Amino acid sequence: HWIRKAYARVPGIALPPAFVTHESEITPAAMPGTDGAWATTRFVAADDVRHDMHVNIVTLRPGASIPFEETHVMEHGLFMLQGKAVYRLNRDWVEVEAGDFLWLRAFCPQACYAGGPEPFRYLLFKDVNRHAPLAPARAAR
Repeated sequence: HWIRKAYARVPGIALPPAFVTHESEITPAAMPGTDGAWATTRFVAADDVRHDMHVNIVTLRPGASIPFEETHVMEHGLFMLQGKAVYRLNRDWVEVEAGDFLWLRAFCPQACYAGGPEPFRYLLFKDVNRHAPLAPARAAR
């Protein structure tokens, strides 16, 4: 997958180093209280503010769920890598499977239930550690 975005520099914060890695090199972090049924593979430390974007892999075992509606302050994308699930978006439940893509607006209530016979996995990417711009970016001249 190729994900591009302009880096959002912040005065006084160093640029993060470039890196190449593979999910097999990272131990997924189990979400609290799920006994590992819902885990996230994080490619950069969540508290490293040099990064303005996170790309993670979220994995839910068959029958596992994100058991509450959550919202995020930023828009974010989900590309389904494996399995099937139903994803709650606002008030609707939408069936998704490997190869599907979702783009979620900021503050969209969401939840998920992995309903297939294999793990449900998706690539999650979102802006982090920066305030959302209040005006559209000006085009370079």
